[in-house]
Amino acid sequence: MHTLREIPDLRTTLNHHRRRGQRIGLVPTMGNLHAGHLALVAAARERCDVVVATIFVNPMQFGAGEDLAAYPRTLSDDQAQLEAAGCDLLFAPAVDIVYPRPLESQTRVRVPEVSEGLCGGSRPGHFDGVATIVAMLFNLVQPDVACFGQKDYQQLAVIQRLVDDLHFPIEIQGVPIVRDEDGLALSSRNAYLDTHQRAIAPRFYSILRELRQHLEEGAGVDTTLAGGLARLGEAGFVPDYLELRAEDLGPVTATTRDAILLAAVRLGTTRLIDNQPLLLPR
Repeated sequence: MHTLREIPDLRTTLNHHRRRGQRIGLVPTMGNLHAGHLALVAAARERCDVVVATIFVNPMQFGAGEDLAAYPRTLSDDQAQLEAAGCDLLFAPAVDIVYPRPLESQTRVRVPEVSEGLCGGSRPGHFDGVATIVAMLFNLVQPDVACFGQKDYQQLAVIQRLVDDLHFPIEIQGVPIVRDEDGLALSSRNAYLDTHQRAIAPRFYSILRELRQHLEEGAGVDTTLAGGLARLGEAGFVPDYLELRAEDLGPVTATTRDAILLAAVRLGTTRLIDNQPLLLPR
């Protein structure tokens, strides 16, 4: 696996693969990799001849008071994991390569509607930062396929809308959530949990599963969500949101069948997100 840090080197290398007619897969990450990221690499590997991963802790998607400075940077370990997973190329640029001007004067990409509410409501400007860096990576890599995890469901929806609206000729592949043995969705931020918090954290998933079952059995939405918020609080979480949306993140209506239960909570200083797709009864 080759690691590149400069944009001209990335473009030259990828042009070589394109001239050979090879399909290119992209896996954007912020590093500190775990098995969930490696599942994205595997999904790209199945669909493409060349797999490009990126590691870039994107300052534009962090808000004031968030963990930009503390976010784990583990490049050497990440490189070893990517190489073992069959990644061909790693692009790991410095911040001043990606953003040569101050962030306040940097061109931004905004995806309206789908980026609003949920995590977008709790983290103002977050999805503008996500959309901007992803659009930039799409321009630089020009992949045939790009793989993103379904744990960040709203992010996946934002990226799909970005591709549709801006006519990027890219297939977006959502990859199922990878969980620890106790059900906790894998996340780089799980490392922030202390031993006591880590023992509590799996209750997040188990509560969501129980709520999903109640909703699929026809329980009232408002009552179920109110009860879910109370149960999350009793388990030791501070709920950020717990919402039922249609599969496309629109509102649930009388005719909605495919839906998704989305939640974000805080456990100590750590923010956890998760979701459960479900089929509402007729």
